[in-house]
Amino acid sequence: MKRVTIKVKVTNLEELEKRMKDINLEFEPTLYQHDRVYVQRGFRRGMNLPRLIMRTEMSSVDKPAVYKLILKRHIEDSGIEITDRSVIRDYTEIVNMLHQLGFILISEVSRRRKRIKLSDLSRIYLDKIDKLNDYYLKIETALDDGDKVSEVMSDLKRTLKLFNLDKEDVSQKSYFEILQENDIIDAK
Repeated sequence: MKRVTIKVKVTNLEELEKRMKDINLEFEPTLYQHDRVYVQRGFRRGMNLPRLIMRTEMSSVDKPAVYKLILKRHIEDSGIEITDRSVIRDYTEIVNMLHQLGFILISEVSRRRKRIKLSDLSRIYLDKIDKLNDYYLKIETALDDGDKVSEVMSDLKRTLKLFNLDKEDVSQKSYFEILQENDIIDAK
């Protein structure tokens, strides 16, 4: 699925939550996610190569975890991110396959995520990354066949203004890159 995503660091969480409440947006219960990020040998940002993510997701301790394999491929010059995901049953077997295919584990990221489903195509996420004091707001929209990336990105930036977030604070970096940049984790 092709998506356009915008992510921004939240500087005032209380103000953001108030603005969302004022326009009747309410988050679903918190999800706990742990991602193990795999890349091909020689991976570098800007090469349009895929990342594979093994995600463990829990909604509460009394419910079983859900395991997902997620492919993400950011096409730098287009602003599009290709994302495909599938629920898996045997986590260990899939990780073994990734290693056999030559993918290497480069990072692990844990977070608490709240989500709002705006439509069948659009979601808002509020992420609290473990080991960081910061929150990040992420808005994703899946592209329909006739959508223009520039128009969708403009809409997403206008949405940021609703929450008093500055489009100048938009980050294109993944969470594992943000953690590495802050010297919180090293590449595996």
